[in-house]
Amino acid sequence: MLGRTANDLFWLSRYVERAENMARLIEVGFRIVLVPDNSAILDDGTLHHDWSSTLQSAGCAELYLEKGTPLSTRDVVNFLVFDGSNPSSIRTCLTTARRNARAQRTALTREMWECLNSSWIEFESIDPDRITSSELLKLLDWVKERSAAYRGALLNTILRNDTYYFSQLGTFLERADNTSRILDVKYFVLLPRPEMVGSSVDNSQWAVILRSVSAHRSYRWVYKDTYRAAGIADFLILNQQMPRSLCSCYGEITAALEGLAALYGTEVPCTAKARETFHGLQSKDIDSIFRSGLHEFLTGFIASNNAAGSAISEDYHFIA
Repeated sequence: MLGRTANDLFWLSRYVERAENMARLIEVGFRIVLVPDNSAILDDGTLHHDWSSTLQSAGCAELYLEKGTPLSTRDVVNFLVFDGSNPSSIRTCLTTARRNARAQRTALTREMWECLNSSWIEFESIDPDRITSSELLKLLDWVKERSAAYRGALLNTILRNDTYYFSQLGTFLERADNTSRILDVKYFVLLPRPEMVGSSVDNSQWAVILRSVSAHRSYRWVYKDTYRAAGIADFLILNQQMPRSLCSCYGEITAALEGLAALYGTEVPCTAKARETFHGLQSKDIDSIFRSGLHEFLTGFIASNNAAGSAISEDYHFIA
């Protein structure tokens, strides 16, 4: 496969996944802020410094601060959802994903293209000024649903060839990045005071995190326990049964790279590195992660995951 084609397919899947992940991250911040006026939640003008943690985790804090815009709910939501100058906004993600899909239209199935194209058309028809509190939550759910629909179209219609493998790599590298960022929002930034650990505030915030990754019921099913920091972190980092966990993501990344190695008849260096990361996660326990520092582990993982993406790009000669 040409490097440009591989690049476009890889980033197409990353941007579809990023749009969903941004919706999940916004929902975390939005539910934790808990602005009381539900009918006009986006135009109250109140400062909410909890939004700074969401911006940091989305990797958008510096760009937002450069604009000199206050940390109000309305302004932050508009920046993360609709602002075309933000490279990680939902609008930018859907637009870039569609552009990549058009460039590689012949590599996609009809179902994949129609799902993505119709999602972009529908999103572009939305008037940001009419998005109230309840409408925002509906919009975020819609973004997650459209991402799931595209993913379903891909899994159900595409050949298991290099198109599939590069799409898998984009999806799960982005998903691993997001899960680590959502965890970091909660544990390091939103709850900096040790005396709050284990409090009702602490427990409610963990519940929001679980709901944001669609893991509220599955956590109870697996652990049959109340919310505990160690249990939830273990679920989202090390439990391979959880499809958004870091360990599960690296299992999929390793499988995709090994699939490419079998298809092309050669294994590139990033495959061994991904395998090493996967086995390292399988061998870890949550107590050792907490002892060394959850925030430090997560920031280290995010950096390592970014390096993995760069290595894949280099080893497979991506051309943007």
